[in-house]
Amino acid sequence: MALNHINVWALRDAGGWAIVDTGLGVPDSKAAWDALLAGPLGGRPVTRVICTHMHPDHVGLAGWLCDRFEVPLLMSRLEYVTMRMLVADTGPAPEAGARFYRACGWSEAQINHWRSRFGLFGRAVSEPPASYVRLIAGDTLKIDGRDWRLVGGDGHSPEHICLLREEDGVFISGDQVLPKISSNVSVWPTEPDADPLADWMASLRRLRRELSDDLLVLPSHGEPFFGLHSRLEALERGHETSLTRLCRRLKEPQRAIDVFATLFGRPIDDGLLGMATGESVAHLTYLVGQGRAIRETDAEGVWRWRAV
Repeated sequence: MALNHINVWALRDAGGWAIVDTGLGVPDSKAAWDALLAGPLGGRPVTRVICTHMHPDHVGLAGWLCDRFEVPLLMSRLEYVTMRMLVADTGPAPEAGARFYRACGWSEAQINHWRSRFGLFGRAVSEPPASYVRLIAGDTLKIDGRDWRLVGGDGHSPEHICLLREEDGVFISGDQVLPKISSNVSVWPTEPDADPLADWMASLRRLRRELSDDLLVLPSHGEPFFGLHSRLEALERGHETSLTRLCRRLKEPQRAIDVFATLFGRPIDDGLLGMATGESVAHLTYLVGQGRAIRETDAEGVWRWRAV
């Protein structure tokens, strides 16, 4: 993957550990957990597994850990249901997905490559638990007798949950707030008319209103950091800058794949093509929602956006 690590968190809990996020469901991650449990975690058992959201690097070993220690999985409802859906969706690749990527400007060779890799989600996720404990934003979760407030996030995933320990200002942000990069905000073939960037931008503003600036932020990728408000402002400002550049590019009609150079600071190879396309469509759709662009469909079913 483009990101070569995920931070996971072990919270002392009634003689054991409540685990937040898990890593991919691959042998290297299992070996790392074996070493952690036997070493730094002192051989004490896992008491429960908490997943901030359903992406494979966060839930990949949730089922493996829950089964190993006979403990519950805690997630929000939409994240759990979406995870179960994607694990079960092994193919064949749906024609609606091919139409979506063709509309974005993909070649038939790129679409066939996507078809050949369809179902990769389930290959990076161990068999998920058949039941779960629901997490709801705004509720309080007790871990080792201490209160953690559940804070919702939007745009990156369906119902992302962050954890805030207000007594000493510790904030487990998951992928909702990262220190160096912006989280992926994408439109996918399962909901081609979604506007996740609108949800994301609103979420950044809401978090700035609701949370203190002096929290210790524990993100899923990168180093822990202070300065939450300035980071939230930088994320919003960065997207606004990208949107302004994109509007200038749309003086002439563009496909989703035509605006990669405008939005991304590196070449997009086949390994990044899906995420880059999803992000491009998200930004273009946001401009349409703001009345700054329109989308038109040509005779071949290809979408082109242009500024108004």
